[in-house]
Amino acid sequence: MSELFWLIAAAALSFSGMAWLALAMEVHWGQVMHQHADDAAHTRGWLRRLGAAALPLSLLACLMADRPSMAALVWIMLLAGSAVAVAMVLSRRAHWLRPWCLAPAAAPAAR
Repeated sequence: MSELFWLIAAAALSFSGMAWLALAMEVHWGQVMHQHADDAAHTRGWLRRLGAAALPLSLLACLMADRPSMAALVWIMLLAGSAVAVAMVLSRRAHWLRPWCLAPAAAPAAR
């Protein structure tokens, strides 16, 4: 397959992995879903596992796209960029991460 396909897959897996790891935290779960994290402990466990699996898969996709020395560099940069992107989304538009929650959308909290 083409190098571009593998790099896009690596970027998507890296962002998804970082988003899943962030959503596995109580604070970020509440920020995105507007509900207590205790209600979704099982879902948060699955998010942690998915995040832990997506990041090595991202490395594998980078290795498919290029030689190992370049793939390692690209992967590290993807991890850093994905972490910053997830942090930026959480700081301004947390609801954009709802598709990564693997749970039905909660009603917005009353203010």
